[in-house]
Amino acid sequence: MRREVYKMKYLIVFAHPENEHSFQRSLLDHAVAQLLAAGHEVKISDLYAMNFEPVASKNDFKTRRFPERLQYDREQKHSVQNGELSADITAELDKLFWCDVLVMQFPLYWFSMPAIMKGWVDRVFLNSLVYGAGMRFETGGLKGKHAMVCTSTGGFDTMFSPDGLLGDMNVALWHIHHGMLHYTGFDVLPPFVAWAPVRVGDEKCGEYRDTYAKRLLESHTTQPMQFHDTADFGKDFKMSASVTPRTVGHWRD
Repeated sequence: MRREVYKMKYLIVFAHPENEHSFQRSLLDHAVAQLLAAGHEVKISDLYAMNFEPVASKNDFKTRRFPERLQYDREQKHSVQNGELSADITAELDKLFWCDVLVMQFPLYWFSMPAIMKGWVDRVFLNSLVYGAGMRFETGGLKGKHAMVCTSTGGFDTMFSPDGLLGDMNVALWHIHHGMLHYTGFDVLPPFVAWAPVRVGDEKCGEYRDTYAKRLLESHTTQPMQFHDTADFGKDFKMSASVTPRTVGHWRD
C-alpha cells in the first residue's frame, strides 16, 4: 500500500535583530533546509531584514472612512472593501492566506514577542478578513490552517514551569496562542521552546535544531492544543456551568 505524502506550505515569520550569526537564525536555516528537502514549500518573512514597518498608523490607508479620528480596525475594513491596502500589508496577506502552517519564530522578549512581530500582527491580521464580522475562534478567517510558536529563552525550563520562578510558559504565551492565533481560527500547535541556548552548549543546540525541524515536518499529524469555542459560553459571555475549564486562561474559583 502506497503511503500518502503530505506536501505543505509553510510561512515562517521570523524576528531576530541578528540575521546571520544568531542561534535563532541557525534554527531557521536548518528547519527550512529540512522542509525543502522533504518537498514542502516555504516562504519566510524576515521582519528585520525587510525593515518591516511595525507601527500601525494612518499611513496604512490610502483613503479614510473616518478622517476626523483614526479608528484603525474600521479603517482596515474600509480598505479591504475598497481594495486600498498598502503594498507591504497586501504582500504579507498573500503569504498568510497561501500557507497551510504559520510559524511565528522569535526570541522571548519580556514574556512576549519582539515589537516588530507584534506590529506585523497589528497590521496584517485585518478586520473583515482575519477577524470581525462574525469571524472569531471556530469561525475565524484563518480556519483550517495550523499555527505554531517557536521561541527561545534566556532562562532554563525549570524557571518556566508552573512552580518555577518565572511561571508556566503556557501562561506567558497565552495571549499569543489564544488571543491572536485561536481567535483568528487557527488550529494552534504546541509551542517549540529552546531553553537557554546561550548556556547549554553546541551539542544541545544541535538537538534543538533537529527537534525543531522534526516538529515542523510532523505538523500535519500533531494534535492541536485545546481551547474553548463560543459554544462553551452563554449570552453573557461567561463560561457555561456545564463546561469544565481546560485551558491555562480559564478557571473557576
